[in-house]
Amino acid sequence: MRLLLVEDDAMIGESISEALTNENYAVDWVRDGKSAELALANGVYDLLLLDLGLPKKLGLQVLKEYRQRNGILPVLIITARDAMADKVGGLDAGADDYLVKPFDLDELFARVRALLRRHTGRAQPIIKYGAITLNPASREVHLGDELLSFSAHEFSLLLTLLDPPERVLSLAELEEKLYSWDHEVASNTVEVLIHRLRKKIGTDFIRNVRGVGYKVSIS
Repeated sequence: MRLLLVEDDAMIGESISEALTNENYAVDWVRDGKSAELALANGVYDLLLLDLGLPKKLGLQVLKEYRQRNGILPVLIITARDAMADKVGGLDAGADDYLVKPFDLDELFARVRALLRRHTGRAQPIIKYGAITLNPASREVHLGDELLSFSAHEFSLLLTLLDPPERVLSLAELEEKLYSWDHEVASNTVEVLIHRLRKKIGTDFIRNVRGVGYKVSIS
C-alpha cells in the first residue's frame, strides 16, 4: 500500500515516514500544500495523511479542493489542533478520521489499517481467501495451519493482491503500490516477488492475465 504524508515539520515527518515504512508501507512525504496537490494528481495512493498548518496552501483547503474534484482517497488528518471546532471542520471538509499530535504510533498504525480496510470494503480486520489467512496488524500469513515466512516486499505484494482479491493489476500498478518515489525499481523486481510467492503458496494462486497483469484466484 502506498501512502502520501503531508507534514511540514521535518522531525515529525521523518519520524512518521520511517515508522510507516517499517510497517511495510510505501511512503511519499511532501512538506507543503502545493506539493501535496501535485502528488495527489498522480492518482497512485491508497491513503492521505494530512497536516493542517502547511506552508503555501493550508491543509484544510487542500482537502476541500481534493473532495471537490471527487477525490476518493481516505484522509487522516494529523495535527496539533485539538479544538472541537477544528475537528468538526476537518471532518466536515471530507476527512475520514482526525488524530491529534502528539500520538502513539501504534494508534496511528491502527487508524491507517482501519481506513484502508474500509476503503476496500472489507469489514473484517483479518483477510481470509481460500486457504490463506493474512493478518495486516501482526503481518502473519497462514496457509491452512502453516505459518509462512515472507520478506517485507513479499508480504506487501500479497496484501496488495488480496485487498480486495481477484482484481487484475498490471506490473506498473503493482510497482506503484509497493515502492515510493525514492526507491529505484529494477524492471523484473515485481516478477521476482511473484515467483517467490508462487513457490510458497502454490503456482496457481497468482495467475497471469495475458497482456493485462496479475490477480489471485482460487477458482
